[in-house]
Amino acid sequence: MLENLSLNKVLFLDIETVPCEYNFEELSPIFQKLWEEKTAWQRKEEFTPSEYYKKKAGVMAEFAKIICISVGYLFTEKKESHFRIKSFYGDDEKIILQEFNHLLKNKFNDDLSVLCAHNGKEFDFPFIARRTLINGLKLPKLLDISGKKPWEIKHLDTMELWRFGDYKNFTSIKLLAALFDISTPKDDIDGSQVARVYYEEKDLDRIRIYCQKDTLTVAQLLLKYKGKDLIKEENIEFV
Repeated sequence: MLENLSLNKVLFLDIETVPCEYNFEELSPIFQKLWEEKTAWQRKEEFTPSEYYKKKAGVMAEFAKIICISVGYLFTEKKESHFRIKSFYGDDEKIILQEFNHLLKNKFNDDLSVLCAHNGKEFDFPFIARRTLINGLKLPKLLDISGKKPWEIKHLDTMELWRFGDYKNFTSIKLLAALFDISTPKDDIDGSQVARVYYEEKDLDRIRIYCQKDTLTVAQLLLKYKGKDLIKEENIEFV
């Protein structure tokens, strides 16, 4: 797939998510009960529902929301790769999804268009699709995969590509960036801190910057996988 991939038709992305309520106790009684039931086999005797909520609620689409989607695409100018990044972010998840889906419909809606993320097949793509439906929105073409054969689904995953069929392997984007000598800004926060920064510090810009960094790294990784030069810092544009 990589050999015939049109890089200018790939939309690279990363999302940041937080629990719909910061604390377990803030959930309605019915959702507290549903959380207890959904996580019973995972928690076992190690964690209370409240403790496990703090650890994992932000990555479960039934109990979390998207606060940022950062996207980017490659284009060539004067024979050099350029990268343009844009973020949809805020407190209103429905608006974020509407703006993101509008981009897909208008710019990435043909048979050559592809989505690419790190661990996207396990997290980003299904999370966006589930939250799209929860918000009463129509799935865009690239996320509507029901009934499609595996080779018809236009999703690329830089973590899956690194597995080479080894499905026991999980490799973080941070490790791959180090392996391929991809320069990344010094981490200000990591994924485990996003909920605290959102709810306590109310600093969406800090989260946006973190999300954009990972989106750029995904693009750099794919270029490395294809044996191409990295994007130069002066060729990165923010819109």
